[in-house]
Amino acid sequence: MLDREGYRPNVGIILLNQDNRVFWGKRVREHAWQFPQGGIKPGESPETAMYRELFEEVGLLPQHVKLLGRTRDWLRYDVPNNWVRREWRGSYRGQKQIWFLLRFVGQDSDMHLRATQQPEFDGWRWHEYWAPIDEVIEFKRYVYERALTELSRHLRGLESMGEFHARQLELRQAARAQDLAAKESP
Repeated sequence: MLDREGYRPNVGIILLNQDNRVFWGKRVREHAWQFPQGGIKPGESPETAMYRELFEEVGLLPQHVKLLGRTRDWLRYDVPNNWVRREWRGSYRGQKQIWFLLRFVGQDSDMHLRATQQPEFDGWRWHEYWAPIDEVIEFKRYVYERALTELSRHLRGLESMGEFHARQLELRQAARAQDLAAKESP
């Protein structure tokens, strides 16, 4: 189901553990990582779709999470033409998404990536809150940045995106300095 502009209604899920680290899923048989997301079926509310997708992709039930917030508006991204199925070319532009921020209140063992016959992920890890912006496929980066930024207002004690990037830069520079020192020592 596409809207008049060619966007498929969709939900995105940012699932946080108690340390404000996010669930980061590895797509089946790919080296691509992303947040859980999926389409909204006709007659389904975004919240209902979110809980359905949470079960289908991660195997979690509503009692495993606490809803912290959602984006105010739809966030859109265009999918490059070479990623679009042939039968959709010309009418499909991309996804429009409502993003949800959830606190995981269960145990890691509650995750079941094979809860359905067609799993989306074959691996997962807890990841730093801002890191997905740099790691997701390029055409989704703007939406990830907007969703993470808007929903970060629901979290206390979370470093800002700028602080995260400054810390990452410092870590990379320190690692390079160690590498150079190791190469120069006899």
